Amino acid sequence: MVVYKSVDSSRQLATFMYLYALAVSGSAVAYMPFLTILLPLRATDISGTDALGLLAIAAFLGAIAASMGNIVFGWASDKTGERRPWIWAGLGLSSALLLTTAYAKSPAALIAIIILWQFGLNMMLAPLTAWAGDSIPDSQKGFLGGLLALAPAMGALSGVFVTMNDTVPSEYREMTIAMLVIVMVSPVLIFGRPISMPALMSVPTDQKIDLVQSAVTRHAAVKMWIARLLVQIAEASLFAFLLLWFRSVDPDFGENDAANIFALALGMAVFIALAVGRWSDRENRPIFPLICGAAAASAGLIIMSVSASLPVAIAGYVVFGLASSLFLALHSSQTLRVLPRPHTRGRDLGIFNLTNTVPSLIMPWLTLAMVPAYGFGGLFLVLAGLAAIACLLLATMPRQRASS
Repeated sequence: MVVYKSVDSSRQLATFMYLYALAVSGSAVAYMPFLTILLPLRATDISGTDALGLLAIAAFLGAIAASMGNIVFGWASDKTGERRPWIWAGLGLSSALLLTTAYAKSPAALIAIIILWQFGLNMMLAPLTAWAGDSIPDSQKGFLGGLLALAPAMGALSGVFVTMNDTVPSEYREMTIAMLVIVMVSPVLIFGRPISMPALMSVPTDQKIDLVQSAVTRHAAVKMWIARLLVQIAEASLFAFLLLWFRSVDPDFGENDAANIFALALGMAVFIALAVGRWSDRENRPIFPLICGAAAASAGLIIMSVSASLPVAIAGYVVFGLASSLFLALHSSQTLRVLPRPHTRGRDLGIFNLTNTVPSLIMPWLTLAMVPAYGFGGLFLVLAGLAAIACLLLATMPRQRASS
């Protein structure tokens, strides 16, 4: 059992936390509808039947650019000691580059824009993520995690909105996304006035204590990193191949059915994550919900691996979808507890961000290796094993106590 004491007993303003959650949701709107809907359509317009190859190259190089950009701009915001200017710059650059995708006329041009767009996007994302570590005390990190569950739901909802041709003509989709992102991110930059949290930025003056605390938190951070990577691999695999798997169970299962189930799981996860996050704050048990989330995700995948009927398949996915969404949202906030040093918080979170990008490089090869030989059932058992390992890693994290 892992028990933590808060490093700061003061509380952040609720107004700032709501504005911050809106901004993080805006960052999800910045990439989810574009990468899942608009980019494939743009690739099809440019390459026709070769769109799949173009998308594969864009996804691979984009993931590398995102990984590098998040670390670089997190480090840059650490060095300057300022988060807002970098967020403003990234917001403007990523929005401008998003609009230029409509003018790409060749595969090379589109790939180049995607790489630059990923750098701009992560210029915004990296300091925005680190800002929470600077401003929100441990006593509210569970609630923060609940609020962060809004982001994927808002990202999915924005995809539905921009693809409603009666509401948003196709030629204005990129512009609509850029406007939504600006409207959602700007308020926290303009009106957000968080209470200063000196304890979140301080380091021990005693070098021996500093070395001991750094070693303990580094050990915990490594376990948190690996656990998130394992769950993210499972989540990325399901996100990419969910419709194909449902159709392997029931050939009449439609894409709208998959979208509705996906949206249902994300929507329910918001309320569950808020309730569980508040409970973890109140009981001072930040890691316990992550342990339960990883275990439930593993159980959902096992149900999916043996499902022979559509109702059982849907039930298994809902269990997995709720559990993985809860895990990822709360993990994002609780990670801030275990970063070794405040003055490298942005860079360290950039390293943690690799758990979001690396799975997109691993998942296709894992799927190609498993599904042809063992079917989706075999793949889901492997993914269930990964989630179970994540559960064990978190359950064996060292007990940590920080001075209040």
